[in-house]
Order: sequence, then C-alpha cells, then structure tokens
Amino acid sequence: MAVPKRKTSKARKNKRRASSYTLNKKTSTECPQCHEQKLPHRVCKSCGYYKNREVIEVE
Repeated sequence: MAVPKRKTSKARKNKRRASSYTLNKKTSTECPQCHEQKLPHRVCKSCGYYKNREVIEVE
C-alpha cells in the first residue's frame, strides 16, 4: 500500500481546498426611480427610495 513520504503542508492543503470555497458574485438590480445599480431588498444609496417610497433624505 502506498504511503506519503512527507506530510502535506498547511499551505499546500489550503491551496488545494481554496478552489471549492470561491464566493459567488453579488447580484445587483436597477433602482426604478433613478436607474442606478443597487443591492436587492435595500434602500437605494443615490436617491433614498425603497418600494416606490422615499425612506431616507439624500443630499
């Protein structure tokens, strides 16, 4: 039976595992008011609207 000659280093082990732990891209949607990109289910940073209502005042 084959046995490894040397211990696998932490760096080598982690480099091998890193490919399966890649993060997905963030999705973004277009704001219906100002047509800027924003995160879904969040207040728009550029105009302050959420669900066609002004939630925060933006200068």
